[in-house]
Amino acid sequence: MLPLKLERLEYASGKLQLIRDLSVTIDSPGTTVLMGPNGAGKSLLLRLMHGLLQPGAGKVLWNGAQPGNPVRRKQAMVFQRPVLLRRSVLANLEFVLQQRKLPVNKDDCDELLRRVGLEGLQDRPARLLSGGEQQRLAVARALATRPQVLFLDEPTSSLDPSSTAMIETIIRETAGAQTKIFFVTHDIGQGRRLADDVMFMHRGRLLEYSTSNEFFDRPTTEAARQYLAGQILV
Repeated sequence: MLPLKLERLEYASGKLQLIRDLSVTIDSPGTTVLMGPNGAGKSLLLRLMHGLLQPGAGKVLWNGAQPGNPVRRKQAMVFQRPVLLRRSVLANLEFVLQQRKLPVNKDDCDELLRRVGLEGLQDRPARLLSGGEQQRLAVARALATRPQVLFLDEPTSSLDPSSTAMIETIIRETAGAQTKIFFVTHDIGQGRRLADDVMFMHRGRLLEYSTSNEFFDRPTTEAARQYLAGQILV
């Protein structure tokens, strides 16, 4: 599905310009972490890349194709707040497989639930899971479709340390299994742990795109240096 090309991307809400003249080509495997202060446009960019929103100008191209249904069927997205069906844990997995017209294999579902720490909870209603368990189910449901690209929008922002550690482990395992991951986080430590490369955004602009080591050790813009130092950007 790579390369991903963003060509002079623009997005506005009314008169407020939220994404500004953003261009980049990404053809690296592994995990690309999107970082920047609140309001930088990270989550919005994720939705544009996935085709959930249409840009006001410019193009999103996956290996030359725009993100319509054929492209999105090879992708999956997990939001900051899990969106689950009011059914059992197993039924949540089965539903997404049926929607994608993929085979439903109970052994595969059981193994996936084991990976995310939900073994033995197949019959529990999703609404009775804890917040961390619900987010892990959302991740499992995304992985069940075996996506070529996985978008994760701050999936651990409100989770306890054990759930966060488990999801980070899943991300590292998944990124090493032929799945490209785009991960939004505000946590600099988490970015260091997970990123192969980093997109740094501020005020709707992409200010830096570099390898993890380059970004964290040698940022090239003053905004990135201030951000990594914990200073508030305006």
